[in-house]
Amino acid sequence: MGKILHIISSPRGEASFSTKLGQGIIQKLQATDPQRTVKVHDLTKEPFAHLGQAQLNAFFTRPENRTAENLADIRQSEEAINEVLEADIIVISVPVYNFNIHSTLKAWIDHIVRGGRTIRFGADGTEGLVKNKKVYLAISSKGIYSEGEMKEFDFVEPYLKHVLKFIGITDIEVLRVEGSSLPAAQSIALERTMANFNSR
Repeated sequence: MGKILHIISSPRGEASFSTKLGQGIIQKLQATDPQRTVKVHDLTKEPFAHLGQAQLNAFFTRPENRTAENLADIRQSEEAINEVLEADIIVISVPVYNFNIHSTLKAWIDHIVRGGRTIRFGADGTEGLVKNKKVYLAISSKGIYSEGEMKEFDFVEPYLKHVLKFIGITDIEVLRVEGSSLPAAQSIALERTMANFNSR
């Protein structure tokens, strides 16, 4: 059993390769354990506010001193963190835009990386507080970034791995649909990735 949280960050709806890949991963996970439940959070339909002064002031106000206005300003952050903490498995569908993640996903990350909630600062440094989670990164890109001449421009996988490890998540698996803009690869990009995943 377990709870799966699917984070979608592509605005392309059902045409999105990253969304399809994420859904394929979840289908396999449920096939091995039908008792698993799924919660979907589409960041393009329910976007998070980019952090402003109000949110930051509320973050850095001690919990016992927060006003009703402070609590309203961090409501989205609290809900997002609770979703992450309640999940056993997190599937993040990530399209590559201009060598990086979509701004909706960056906004979500900014709401879940918080001192006192998902990270703790101590004498020995920073400790991530989000433990015992499995994350699948379902990354799609029009070009090929996992190898070859474009690999040095892959800022998506290293960034996401680093920020997830920063909050305590170390069990991270990456699956990719690459070359979706290349005529020779487009028709088989998703099928090949899922075939490799399903064969394990």
